[in-house]
Amino acid sequence: MGMLADIVFYLVAILLLLLIVVSAIKILREYERGVVFTLGRFTGVKGPGLILLIPYVQQMIRVDLRMRVLDVPSQDVISRDNVSVRVNAVIYFRVIDPEKSTIQVEDFMTATSQLAQTTLRSVLGKHDLDEMLAERDKLNNDIQEILDVQTDAWGIKVANVEIKHVDINESMIRAIARQAEAERERRAKVINAEGEQQAAAKLLEAAEILARQPEAMQLRYLNTLNVIAGEKTSTILFPFPMEFGDFILAKPDKPPK
Repeated sequence: MGMLADIVFYLVAILLLLLIVVSAIKILREYERGVVFTLGRFTGVKGPGLILLIPYVQQMIRVDLRMRVLDVPSQDVISRDNVSVRVNAVIYFRVIDPEKSTIQVEDFMTATSQLAQTTLRSVLGKHDLDEMLAERDKLNNDIQEILDVQTDAWGIKVANVEIKHVDINESMIRAIARQAEAERERRAKVINAEGEQQAAAKLLEAAEILARQPEAMQLRYLNTLNVIAGEKTSTILFPFPMEFGDFILAKPDKPPK
């Protein structure tokens, strides 16, 4: 009877020892780190690989160091020119300091999401609608820099911010279309006026050149007649030399006797 009791005792002891050893051994993957607390106090960051802990004395919190993608919900933003739009974005970030991400903030995912929403509204509210649509890269960089600075105390690195959609209501879309149409008409009128101005300048220059030598005008008449004669039309134009007109209209100084 006593031998049986000893066997049971040893079996229980071995079983307890195995449970202690199993609970003491932790394996962390390459992208994981373990934040270790000894009796509630932070004692270090361990990993990756095989980790040994003292059961019931030390506790470990796993932290994933891989890049995370956070989808920022659509936010109602009023631009600087008082246009109401809905904007959503996506944020790419990762944990670079497991200690800070565990100790300094309760839930860094929720904290980063809320901070991204407020930052998105505040940054876009300082810009006009045209800037939101045309300068999206600049706005992405501004939001990324602000988030990166504010999340540094949490051990988080914001790598990139991308604004996905800028939704505008139907009435504003029609107003933008009218504005674009008016802009195209304005450019067409300006181009037409510039063409008329350049043509007038060239005609003035040509007239000044022809005025220097009267025979040049006769050559132009003959050239025009040649062009008209080459066309098979029923109308024939004959250029009348201007010198003949001056000769006919000229008044003699003395009447003939």
